[in-house]
Amino acid sequence: MAPALPDDSPCPADVLVVEDDPIIAIDFEDRLLGFGATHVRTAGSVTQALDAIEKRAPHFALLDVELIREKSFAVAERLVALNIPFVFVTGYGAETGIPPEFAARPRLQKPCSSEALEALLRAHRA
Repeated sequence: MAPALPDDSPCPADVLVVEDDPIIAIDFEDRLLGFGATHVRTAGSVTQALDAIEKRAPHFALLDVELIREKSFAVAERLVALNIPFVFVTGYGAETGIPPEFAARPRLQKPCSSEALEALLRAHRA
């Protein structure tokens, strides 16, 4: 179970960003730090993300659906098993082929506004 977070921050303290585009990952990192995250880690593949989760479970995760040669659903499964909230981030519409077990999970459409990201973080704090 993810630890409780301070009430004065809209952002979880430790966020994992799973994104294969370094520019987008840096943008998310900058915004998350600006919202009050104290640790933002990035992973560009499923293997890197699972390793990061194993080393230290995040409070929250942003998952790009389509990575270079894979999809992030194995990461989503691990986060569900650990009861860690996450959202899918995608540049594609609802037709991205998200499996039924994740259909109700929140999504952000890329590019997303800072306001949409902050609202989602507030709504899904650990």
